[in-house]
Amino acid sequence: MAWLGVAPFLVYVGLFLLFPTAIAVAGAFAGPHGPTFANIAALNQGYIRTAFLNSVVLSAASAAIGAVFGALLAYALATGKPTGPLRRLVTSACGVLAQFGGVTLAFAFIATIGGAGLIYTWLQSHGIDLYSGGVWLYKVPGLVLVYAYFQIPLMVLVFLPALDGIRPQWREATESLGGGTWQYWRHVAGPLLRPAFVGAALLLFANAFSAYATAAALVDQGGIVVPLQISNALTSEVGLVQVNLAQALALGMVVVVAAVMALYFQLQRRTAKWLR
Repeated sequence: MAWLGVAPFLVYVGLFLLFPTAIAVAGAFAGPHGPTFANIAALNQGYIRTAFLNSVVLSAASAAIGAVFGALLAYALATGKPTGPLRRLVTSACGVLAQFGGVTLAFAFIATIGGAGLIYTWLQSHGIDLYSGGVWLYKVPGLVLVYAYFQIPLMVLVFLPALDGIRPQWREATESLGGGTWQYWRHVAGPLLRPAFVGAALLLFANAFSAYATAAALVDQGGIVVPLQISNALTSEVGLVQVNLAQALALGMVVVVAAVMALYFQLQRRTAKWLR
């Protein structure tokens, strides 16, 4: 009877996580004449290695920006009144913006700083050209900027509970022993928050690494990141659909995300010890 409460969750995980993963694994090793490693070996092609490298760089950069600025915003909220209207307003906005992506977000940036965007044309009329070194909005640097838009709110939501777990008595104890602000953050709060901060940054990395809709809406040609390579392998205007290669690419993404999330869960277990 105790398992009945989690049965819907287990069914959901099985249908939408384990079953698709099993399909990707089976397809990655499937060939026209039986099991093969040809699809996995195809991942060593230059353009696929470049896509994986771009995905890692994009995910790491956007995660770093989101972690730093999101942590600062979360700290500002944590120092305020826990039940105040400002905190409720900001956390509600972060909950919405963390899920804001796809065509809408891409169009917002194109309309703002694109080649005919409002801010771009205004700056250009004042002698400032954002694209003097090339149009970077539709490349990896542009994706980093766009991804930061939803990475920062997500960091606020994930990191705020860890900041709330910091006891005021710990700072008072530090001050009673003659320690200052630097000593408090260096020897007390910093070590306690480090696992939560790194874990949240890893979560942001996985979030950016698996994102597809925003990149697909902003980059209309080429597969500069792995999700776009999967899309290109599944859709072809000349009939060269490579389903097994797409599944091998998906398996590669699953391996990377699984490794990142395993580290995240380990760090979360360490954080949970002092949040109790």
